[in-house]
Amino acid sequence: MEPAPVSIPSNIKSVSIVNRTRASSETQTIDAIHKVLSLESNDLQETGAKASLRGLSDELMKNNRFTEVKSLNRELKTFGAGIFPMALQWDSVEKICRESNTDALFALELFDTETKLNYTASPTQVNLGTVKLPAVDQQVNMTTFVKTGWRIYDPTTRIILDEFIIGRDISFSGSGINPMVAASALVGRKEAVTEVSNKAGEAYANRILPYWIRVSRDYFVAGNENFKTAQRKAQSGNWDGASQIWSQETKNADGKLAGRACYNMAIISEINGDLDGAIQWSQKSYEDYKNRLALNYLTILRCRQRQNELLKSQTVASKD
Repeated sequence: MEPAPVSIPSNIKSVSIVNRTRASSETQTIDAIHKVLSLESNDLQETGAKASLRGLSDELMKNNRFTEVKSLNRELKTFGAGIFPMALQWDSVEKICRESNTDALFALELFDTETKLNYTASPTQVNLGTVKLPAVDQQVNMTTFVKTGWRIYDPTTRIILDEFIIGRDISFSGSGINPMVAASALVGRKEAVTEVSNKAGEAYANRILPYWIRVSRDYFVAGNENFKTAQRKAQSGNWDGASQIWSQETKNADGKLAGRACYNMAIISEINGDLDGAIQWSQKSYEDYKNRLALNYLTILRCRQRQNELLKSQTVASKD
């Protein structure tokens, strides 16, 4: 298990969510030009922003980290035009949290969609009974890039706990003997943008949650018959049987084999969740028998030990 990318202080129990993606009156003209150049509309961006906020809110409430999640309807304006804005003033953050009786503020600071359109035409033939008539095949390819930008504000410490941008591509294509037929495949674009925007909100909510990854570890299988027997036991899932053999081999008179056995015992210790034991075996393998792989493994184990301390604090915070 890896620690969450973002650690939320344990005193934060309730949060509010605001939309800060609407352009201010001073920058509406620039924002409108940006939308024209990006082949976008106010309606698509407004719908997408709402979907992102909904995805964030639903996921935050689902994971039970907070006692309350409030979606606020506040008129918070920004520069627009696809620009990630400067952070909110702390006086504004404190006022929002005070009035909503929440401990922290999640803000959607940026929502932008940019579309690139590619149109091609190539000669083809249309069969009309026994007659083949020349025609032009129309091909429309459209790629829409959806970008969301987020911040988490802690008004108590006046620290921005996180700021992050999430980007996703959606591709559409259609073809036909006239432009209208070719464009018919693009009808579901708004729904697709809405779905991707919702997933972006969910993805951002998950930045405060620990997550699982799969890792691999190499262990020694060559040296003598005991190592080969231990390998077969490990391959069949009998790790306890393999560890009994490796434990015996740690006393081997051949330093090279003893070092390998110590290294393998470190692997077994990690599998069993004993990081302290794994570190001790790795140290022995390197210090006593000069096994250089053990030194690299020692670095990995110490990193995991530090991460576990962070995980412990995040888990305690979520249970408080």
